[in-house]
Amino acid sequence: MTKSILIMAVTCVSAIVATAQRNQLAPTPPMGYMTWNYYADKITEQDVKSVADAMVANGLRDAGYEYIFIDDGWQGGRDKKNNFIPDVEKFPSGMKALADYVHSKGLKLGIYSDAAPLTCAGYTASLHFETQDAKTFAAWGIDYLKYDYCGAPSDQATAKARYKTMADALSASGRNMPLGICEWGGRQPWTWAAAAGGSLWRTAGDIRDKWAAANDAPGTPAGGVGILDAVNINAALDTYAGNGGWNDPDMLVVGLYGYKGPSGDLGGVGCTDTEYRSQMSLWCLMAAPLMVSCDITKMNAVTKQILTNKDILAIDQDKLGKQAVRKIHANDWQVFVKPLENGETAIGILNTAGTSRKFETTLSQLGLAGKYHTYNVWTHEEKQQQQRLSYTVASHETVVLRLRSTK
Repeated sequence: MTKSILIMAVTCVSAIVATAQRNQLAPTPPMGYMTWNYYADKITEQDVKSVADAMVANGLRDAGYEYIFIDDGWQGGRDKKNNFIPDVEKFPSGMKALADYVHSKGLKLGIYSDAAPLTCAGYTASLHFETQDAKTFAAWGIDYLKYDYCGAPSDQATAKARYKTMADALSASGRNMPLGICEWGGRQPWTWAAAAGGSLWRTAGDIRDKWAAANDAPGTPAGGVGILDAVNINAALDTYAGNGGWNDPDMLVVGLYGYKGPSGDLGGVGCTDTEYRSQMSLWCLMAAPLMVSCDITKMNAVTKQILTNKDILAIDQDKLGKQAVRKIHANDWQVFVKPLENGETAIGILNTAGTSRKFETTLSQLGLAGKYHTYNVWTHEEKQQQQRLSYTVASHETVVLRLRSTK
């Protein structure tokens, strides 16, 4: 083997090893709090501290939400050596001190940048500074990077290259930081994002606080993605998700109730608690990252119950790492089947119609032979020796069952 061939072989093996290592950074879907929908680009150091305190006080941390993801708006430009600096008015103590505070609460801190000169909100971004920025994030103690794609070319090849450049920089930084790829699905990231070093990848546009675009009032500007719109994109991508790499249909809008922030744009008028519970159910069935975005310092009892239900969270965080397969998509019914680590199965029954309806089927029609014990994760109702499913499902409700075979 010539020296050049040997070098190429070593380089190839190193790249494969680096990708494999990166793919272990998110063995289950990441869970945490994303600042954008509530705070937008007005986010401050004190806001982040308040979120951290609230996550501890209201039980979100103990339920498994471990990250605080700072979205766009933290940036203050670059210093004379081109090092990233935070906005000194918003973050007077600096990011290292803030990361230390978040870590002291038993939480992790994520941050945001963009694969272009400027971010979506017009702040300094990371193109051509990937290595330097990754080292800066590592020095600050950052634990995750959301990497946006505003201002970047529309082709897939450039996206692959730019995301891989940042992933490689993160790997070389000396600190483990999962990379969240956020190019909104237009370049089919599910086909390449894991190989580029991503731990999760957005599959749809920015979600709004609404059930579906089809329900928008006349004159509403186009482009707003609702809960059902995101489901209908993400549900078809189950074969691309798995341990270390996740389809991301965007943030949870649970508990926003039409708040006039970014999620209130483009028809984001708010949802019912039934619809919010459905979003939580469907995201967990689809093994999606769970990023809370309402005001958790003041959330009501229903919102807290939705976000901290240990049974639905266990389905999302199941170590088998399978996204549910949509087995039925007809007549305003969607039925999802998700295999779980211990041989059990989760089933979700979604009624997309405008009225309450009765759903009935045999388990064998869903590929499940024999008899099953069923447990409703929201009502806690249990049934024994079931071979059929029969449930009255409210409009936009998702019934979620956990099944254990009883032969």
